Amino acid sequence: MSAPRVFDLEHYEKLNTARSTVVGDLLGEVASQVKLQTAIDVGSGLGYFSAYLHSLGLQVTAVDGRRENVEEAGHRVPQVKFHTINAEDHALRELGQFDLVFCFGLLYHLENPFVAARHLHALTRNLLLVESVIFPGSEPIMALVDETSNEDQGLNHLAFYPTEACLVKLLYRVGFPNVYLFSRMPEHEHYRSRHNARQARTMLAASQSPLLASLLQVAPEPSTEIQPWDPRSGVEKEALLHKLRRFVRRSL
Repeated sequence: MSAPRVFDLEHYEKLNTARSTVVGDLLGEVASQVKLQTAIDVGSGLGYFSAYLHSLGLQVTAVDGRRENVEEAGHRVPQVKFHTINAEDHALRELGQFDLVFCFGLLYHLENPFVAARHLHALTRNLLLVESVIFPGSEPIMALVDETSNEDQGLNHLAFYPTEACLVKLLYRVGFPNVYLFSRMPEHEHYRSRHNARQARTMLAASQSPLLASLLQVAPEPSTEIQPWDPRSGVEKEALLHKLRRFVRRSL
């Protein structure tokens, strides 16, 4: 085993353990409904989920945008073939189609998440699982965020962070006919709102055919009433938010 890296920190260990529990439960539920023999782990990092999917009996391919991650993951999980490919690169599609496409902790690190989502759709024969940090808000929008230069951040340190509503709409608009929210999120503080903190992460599933599973609930495609080209559109909402902020400040 090589020297510890950022993805080996206790924070990631707890996060991955919580996520893998829910993933295993879901795959067990849908195994009788969709063929799940091959999988691709997009944004594989050091190969934690690549190894996990392989342990479930899947034939796994994996890709990551950082060559150093690919080299390290290859040492740690020799049973999996790792490739150095940026998820925004059209070359990703050349790997073919897979029964399961797995993309955790990646989309929000990208400059062009819509492009990457189109590639994910092209890769997906049956089921896509996505996990992401989400920007606060109920509108289907993205925020352009400066990231740090740490190795667990994006390649170019500038990325579009989507709201959960944006992710749902994104999956519908790239071609998935079925998009689902998880009725039970991982047992980790980032997936639930608390009195002093908001939900920071979400998990979604998208499939080519309908699925019945207790862990999934259909996510309607979000829309917005705001027409950005009309300067009068959204004025009422802005006024309401302004009043709410004033009320909160007075209360505090």
